[in-house]
Amino acid sequence: MAHTLITSKLAYCLPAFYPFSFAQGLRRRHVDMIEDGVCGSTTSITKVYDILCFSCISAIKRLERRKKIGGRHAFVVINESKFHHKRKYNHGRSGRTWRRTHSWVFGMLEVEATLRRPILKLVRHRSRRSLLAIIWKYAVGGSHILSDCWRAYNTLQQQGFIHSQVNHRRFFVHPQTSAHTQHLERAWHTYKEELYHYRGNLSKQSFQGSLKVIEWNYWLGKEHRHGPLGRLFHDLRKDYKV
Repeated sequence: MAHTLITSKLAYCLPAFYPFSFAQGLRRRHVDMIEDGVCGSTTSITKVYDILCFSCISAIKRLERRKKIGGRHAFVVINESKFHHKRKYNHGRSGRTWRRTHSWVFGMLEVEATLRRPILKLVRHRSRRSLLAIIWKYAVGGSHILSDCWRAYNTLQQQGFIHSQVNHRRFFVHPQTSAHTQHLERAWHTYKEELYHYRGNLSKQSFQGSLKVIEWNYWLGKEHRHGPLGRLFHDLRKDYKV
């Protein structure tokens, strides 16, 4: 729903360089932006972040019906990763928001030339039923899917997909088919770095929102002719009345 009187709000609480900093990713910590003079306090940073994050999430939700990956000219890499705060040497505080059951993220990454477009979903279980439902929703039928040997993927060939697997206990790249999941393995590192460096202790709702912002960056931000910053202003105009 569009919000009224947003012009005065943005003029009051949007620092000049914050949208640019936000458009570069979620790696900037509050203390770093305060030291750089981007914002005066963590309160104002949080307010601005909520406005920009809401706009990104709304944009990626509008794209939901058209989010299809794979097809003839691309392949899809799938994998799951544990997004869970780990204390160094099991010492230090552990926030209650990290003691959650929903900490597995199922990822699907479309690889087409230099294009990378992720689908990131928080899942309760890595069961066949849960993962296949997501694959069927977003992957084009007949797509070439690369995965490890997790048993939930064993029926993908029967489901109408071209399926190549690699056993990570034996090798990272299959010697006969050259199948590997390194595109997504590298991407996991990037996604986690963006999340943890910005705010290390996320609630479930905030965590899901941050995953959608990452999707927004690769689906919409980097594809815009003026880059993520241009797309950010485009989405702000859609969500807020001027």
